[in-house]
Amino acid sequence: MKTFDIVKPYLKQSIGRIGLGILVLLAVDAIQLIIPKIMQYAIDHIQHNAINANGLALVGLAIFAMAFGIMVMRYFWRVLIIGNSFVIEAGMRQDFYNHLLRLSQNYFNRSKIGDLMAHATNDLNAVRMLFGMGFIAGSDIIIMTIASFAFMVSINFHLTMLAVIPLPILTLIIRHFGRKMHKRFAQVQGAFSSMSGAIQENITGIRVVKAFVQEKSEIEKIDKQAVDYVKQNIAMARISGVFHPMMGFVISISMILNLVFGGQATIHGDITIGEFIAFYSYLGMLVWPMIAVGMIVDMYQRGTASLKRLNKIFEEIPEVNDDKADTSITSIHGKIEFRDLCFRYHEDSPEIFVNLSASIDAGKTLAIVGRTGCGKTTLIDLLTRVYPPAEGSILIDDRDVYQIPVQLLHTQIAMVPQDIFLFSDTITNNIRLGRPDATLEKVMEAAKAAQVHEDILGFEEKYDTIIGERGVTLSGGQKQRVAIARALLCDPAILILDDALSAIDTKTEKYILDNLIKLRNGKTTIIIAHRISSVQHADKIIVIENQHVAESGRHSQLIAMNGIYKNLDDKQKIEEKLAGVS
Repeated sequence: MKTFDIVKPYLKQSIGRIGLGILVLLAVDAIQLIIPKIMQYAIDHIQHNAINANGLALVGLAIFAMAFGIMVMRYFWRVLIIGNSFVIEAGMRQDFYNHLLRLSQNYFNRSKIGDLMAHATNDLNAVRMLFGMGFIAGSDIIIMTIASFAFMVSINFHLTMLAVIPLPILTLIIRHFGRKMHKRFAQVQGAFSSMSGAIQENITGIRVVKAFVQEKSEIEKIDKQAVDYVKQNIAMARISGVFHPMMGFVISISMILNLVFGGQATIHGDITIGEFIAFYSYLGMLVWPMIAVGMIVDMYQRGTASLKRLNKIFEEIPEVNDDKADTSITSIHGKIEFRDLCFRYHEDSPEIFVNLSASIDAGKTLAIVGRTGCGKTTLIDLLTRVYPPAEGSILIDDRDVYQIPVQLLHTQIAMVPQDIFLFSDTITNNIRLGRPDATLEKVMEAAKAAQVHEDILGFEEKYDTIIGERGVTLSGGQKQRVAIARALLCDPAILILDDALSAIDTKTEKYILDNLIKLRNGKTTIIIAHRISSVQHADKIIVIENQHVAESGRHSQLIAMNGIYKNLDDKQKIEEKLAGVS
């Protein structure tokens, strides 16, 4: 991907606004270029007593009218061009977010949230500046340089040549410092990413930090990141601190040369006083493009460095896509089969599954048990295509999972994961997440089925209670039950509970499971659990051990096998007795 490829569509969409903005900018520049000529006319006529008070008043009125016109038109080109840069930024941010949503879990496993946040803020801001003020400065450089130079030549060719003496020096300065700024800005953005990630991680885990009395240690870590960010910015400021004053110094030399030699030409009568003042005005106008070159180089280096960082993300190819999907499939019944499934996260990582096989008919309940780390959650992630399984190894309704459109797959499968995520919103909106149009009555029905309705009524604002970021104001059991209600409201063809009852007491667990049996009659349910009590009612239970299904059957059949499942059941019964549970 070329540096500007991701911006081109937005530039094409806004070509009308940009074109109109440039026309208004041209009009402003044209008026600015006329004013020195009017001043020249007035001064020369005053020198020769060829103008009266009325004439001077008309000159003053003309300059006033032009200044007023410049003020009004500057407002419009700012709205058109700078306003359009915000539109470009907003569109790119939306595309950036949309692209992130399409990327697979593997990408997020190796990416830091702080880096992604820096891309969505600082990098996009640098791009906006490039196509806002940078675009204006670039247009002005071209227009004002050519026009000012032409007017200066028309007044005096030799003085004009003196004005361009510093230009080669400026070119060398810009080339040298431009490279340094590009490299340094990339380092600044990298430091900002690291600092943002560290702060985000600490705020998210603030309760853990406090619980283990690690405030001082974490403050030192953040301070180190902040100091590094400051150092990188100071290094960037040093480069800019040399670059811009050096440009100003070179430009000042040009002004001094023209003041000395232009003054001598006026004294000798080679040019009039009016022409000298007009020439000096045009030289002043030529100074702005010279300064603007420095600005645009700075913005260009920052903007292109940010675009290259963004391009790396946009070049990431989503592992989950619909390339092999059959769009004629519009629904799922719920039959699931794992056929000789093999999987590892990376080529150099150990195998999670080796020829794992299992199946469940539509409308039945499948339970998955096994020791911690045996791959229970990974199996579900493969079913839902969070990670890409091998073709032909997972079938839904006797079709390869790749044949089912991703959106349909995610619509027809609802999952309550181990790590419950709730948004900082009302309880109602959190339960409605999968069905935003659901009525309050339906929300309450789902909450009752999940045994969380009474808890919600105990809050002051009831269903309108804001639960805080990640559901921080709820207990672990309440969060799990709200998440279960959210899944039940969707009424999916396949419901997955991934250890979703671990924080719930056994009595409440029994009520929820009894409700599930009634509500999910004729629909497929998958339950991953550590507690045997959570899976006893299942139509089929599989035990994962040593990368494959070691045991399979109903609860009574597995107990009779006197194997891994029976061993797990016995241990849990002993633990319950030791804990005083009858």
